[in-house]
Amino acid sequence: MGHPVLTSYTEIDSPIGRLALAATAGGICRLSIGRFLDEIPPHPALSPGDLAQPVGERGIAQLNEYFQGTRRQFDLPLDLSLVTDFQAKVFETLRRIPYGETVSYAWVAGQIGQPKAARAIGQACHANPLPILIPCHRVVGSGGKLVGFAPGVEVKRKLLALEYEFKD
Repeated sequence: MGHPVLTSYTEIDSPIGRLALAATAGGICRLSIGRFLDEIPPHPALSPGDLAQPVGERGIAQLNEYFQGTRRQFDLPLDLSLVTDFQAKVFETLRRIPYGETVSYAWVAGQIGQPKAARAIGQACHANPLPILIPCHRVVGSGGKLVGFAPGVEVKRKLLALEYEFKD
């Protein structure tokens, strides 16, 4: 299975560091944070700043609104063509976690009907190609402990602090 054909790519600054956003004709396929910018495969026809489709511009606008505290949900088309069926179920559940709230890995496992799959939930979260848009940062360890965020626990802490600050 190859990488989807990118139609837009851009990098933006944010309160949590540099973000890279990539999209295909099907929607946004990758959001990389900080040190993970190199996860987006190089594409000879695109360079940072190329926005060949409106979804890239909308993605930037909605991310900026999120960081300003005026957006709590994203309404962008997402290209999840490279995720497994299990990951898709996990990600759909994550998208229902309310802004500014946290749940445990065990809670997510229960929601998808696999109560013993907390570790697998953690692995799916780690593989999330669209952090923030699919809010895996809202999933915490037992007792509320901040664990298991691919871009780093400090980034997770900053995202949760931002949401708590702007939560009604």
